[in-house]
Amino acid sequence: MLTVISPAKTLDFESPLPTQEHTQPDFLEQSQQLVDELRSLSPDDISSLMKISPALGELNHQRFMNWSTPFTPDNARPAVLAFKGDVYQGLDPQQFGKRDFAFAQKHLRILSGLYGLLRPLDLIQPYRLEMGTRFANSKGKDLYAFWDQQITEAVNEALGEARTETLINLASNEYFKSVKKKTLNANIVTPIFKDQKNGQYKIISFYAKKARGLMSAYIIKNRVKSVEELKAFDWEGYSYQAKQSSASELVFTRKEQA
Repeated sequence: MLTVISPAKTLDFESPLPTQEHTQPDFLEQSQQLVDELRSLSPDDISSLMKISPALGELNHQRFMNWSTPFTPDNARPAVLAFKGDVYQGLDPQQFGKRDFAFAQKHLRILSGLYGLLRPLDLIQPYRLEMGTRFANSKGKDLYAFWDQQITEAVNEALGEARTETLINLASNEYFKSVKKKTLNANIVTPIFKDQKNGQYKIISFYAKKARGLMSAYIIKNRVKSVEELKAFDWEGYSYQAKQSSASELVFTRKEQA
């Protein structure tokens, strides 16, 4: 199986690294092109485009201005250890061992507005550029137009390297839209996480994001290679619901948290 997840807005470039291993992103040339175009924007332009505060607009303007290649361990950090949002709280890659990183490098990919598709140990520099950002660029009206088929082709290549026809979609809708289903050489399986609240089971964003990370870690730690094995996922109280599931959607529920 190959698993895809989203990146995070929150970053950590300070914590000690559990591994010194790293690789280079495949799409640095395209990233450089995007950065060059983004540098034409003022801090206020960035605030308006990304709907963020003036302070964050200034911060991200500086990030684009400071972005430079080549990437080295001195000026960049492995992607899976740089992102720190809810998904990565569940993933907890700081606890990975050498074999975990090796398995993740082959079976996990991170979708990115700036970097396209990342392996866990690919180096990145600090940025914020969500895939859904309507940034008109030299290739079209938004980032989906910019990346076009490139992300899908890279996912197909990763599927081939992993010798699988199963893609586990643990990314958000915003990011998974960058993968073109019609040209994807895989069966897509999307896990759904529902938490009980006031007696009803529903998707609660914070819990669902963390659960995507938990399941990604479960796959990596247990070297899960089939959908049947994935149904055994039971971390932090989740359990598979066969009657609510289908071939393309696996539903997991959890009782209300105290």
